[in-house]
Amino acid sequence: MTTILRRGAAGPLKVHSVAATDVGRKRTINEDAYFRDDDLGFYVVADGVGGHNKGEIASRETIEQLRMWVYGARRDLERHIALLEGGDTEAIWDVRQLLERGVQSACYMVFGMAELDPEKRGMSTTCSALLIRGGYAFAAHVGDSRVYRLRQRTVLQITEDHTLINYKLKHGLLTKQEAERASGKNVITRAVGHKDYVQIDTADVDVAPGDRFVMCTDGLHGYLKDDQEIVELCAEDSLDTGAGACISLANQRGGRDNITVVVAEVTAA
Repeated sequence: MTTILRRGAAGPLKVHSVAATDVGRKRTINEDAYFRDDDLGFYVVADGVGGHNKGEIASRETIEQLRMWVYGARRDLERHIALLEGGDTEAIWDVRQLLERGVQSACYMVFGMAELDPEKRGMSTTCSALLIRGGYAFAAHVGDSRVYRLRQRTVLQITEDHTLINYKLKHGLLTKQEAERASGKNVITRAVGHKDYVQIDTADVDVAPGDRFVMCTDGLHGYLKDDQEIVELCAEDSLDTGAGACISLANQRGGRDNITVVVAEVTAA
């Protein structure tokens, strides 16, 4: 699925980010992974799928494959961004496709590694990638790790959870009240590496100075009472304080899973 959420324009921007990850209170291995590059404006969060072999390898390999893909395609990326900054909005689709191909390449690699090694058979991961360039934030997404945009104490969830619960909600098989009580909230319907191909969602939103973007695994958002709570955690204090508050909240409310959060702030250059 591809979604255009909103479009706009902004002058020269720069991005600064922090990240934090924690094993939580119940797990012994951290299967989450993240990557951030403020110079490129590129960020990734991945969560190895629990209950499968070597989830930590799947998440880290996905991060590394995406990093190499985007760096390898940097000349094309910079050309697309230059066209976009020059007013050619058709370049939006080129950037989205570049990110989509990167996630697809990672999926093929993780699946291939599992096919070659019986100990890795079945390993897979969620993946949410974010590129902030040219006045836009581009997302490519598989699974239930999330990307939020915070703007003036309002929150927009850019990604859509690929979970069984969300599927039933979308198709009218559950009410919101029933979904809150339902079991199996962590059952995902898409993952990188489960097969050699995966359906990837892409989206783009406009970016303005003062915007903050929060990326997190379900070890955090699974404990949020509502999306507005991420505003209270991350909208106003320093980035380090916000990231630390996210880890603390998840652990205080149970810490049953690994917890990872990346917080990025956009400012005028």
